[in-house]
Amino acid sequence: MNKKIILNTEQINQKITRIAHQIIESNIDEKEVIIAGIEKNGYIIAVKLKEILTKISDLNITTCSVKINKNNPLDEVATSLSKEEYRNKSLVLVDDVLNSGATLIYAIKHFLDTEIKQFKTAVLVNRNHKKYPVKADFKGISLSTTTISHVKVRFKENIAEAFLT
Repeated sequence: MNKKIILNTEQINQKITRIAHQIIESNIDEKEVIIAGIEKNGYIIAVKLKEILTKISDLNITTCSVKINKNNPLDEVATSLSKEEYRNKSLVLVDDVLNSGATLIYAIKHFLDTEIKQFKTAVLVNRNHKKYPVKADFKGISLSTTTISHVKVRFKENIAEAFLT
């Protein structure tokens, strides 16, 4: 597999830290924020965001795992929190790569069944090839690539990388 690294571990950590600061800025009047990460990599990023947010702010951060069938996003979306636990709260939905927007938009649809105080989205890599009208409010990097290119994010122990294949 021929791959080109677009973000290394240090750069990914910097991007996640910057996104954490943006989350604080957009939730200046909030006491609690739910960080909902789409499994697997989105949830890993959500956990990293919680670690940073807990160190740099007084926000009460709760993480939520979001399970969605990426091959058939019309299947039921499952979350580790009940609707009551995120009702009327600020929520940030996190994924690793925003490509077509399908995963993000179907996950958003799940959360729209409950009244939420504020809803934002965050991605590490924004591909700019959307077929659905969804955007990332917070993004680590925007990347214009060909439609045949693939962006992958890999987390393994203390190493993280985003690469283009």
